[in-house]
Amino acid sequence: MSAYQLAQLNIATMKAPLESPSMADFVANLQRINALAEASPGYVWRLQDEAGDATAFRPFGEDVLVNLSVWRDVQALSDYVYTSAHTEMLKRRQEWFSKVDAAHMVLWWVPAGHLPSVQEAFERLELLRKQGASAQAFSFRQAFAPPVACEA
Repeated sequence: MSAYQLAQLNIATMKAPLESPSMADFVANLQRINALAEASPGYVWRLQDEAGDATAFRPFGEDVLVNLSVWRDVQALSDYVYTSAHTEMLKRRQEWFSKVDAAHMVLWWVPAGHLPSVQEAFERLELLRKQGASAQAFSFRQAFAPPVACEA
């Protein structure tokens, strides 16, 4: 087992309130897509409330949804995002979410077993937005390898 795991944050600004008819298909698919993530090889953890949902977390504003998770590595997350049924949702994201000019997704390595906070994730997103891709904050487009673990 690696000494590091991959954390990811993505945020999305809704075009309408979650309860609105225009968001109904998105909401109807949340449970299925979350279950798909949890069953995917390499999945470790995701931010969720007692009901198994993360839509109530709104640290970036009332209209911004947050997805924060941890995965074994970049390949495991990439496989889930781009080769599973999750792609159905990606293809429809313009129906539900506004286009963002700044980075809306960030990846970074965390020690195995560490569950990142929303504040930590926000700081990584800001780092990516301000300084570009680095070993501390990156994207699929320019991924970085995990740090080399020191042997004791």
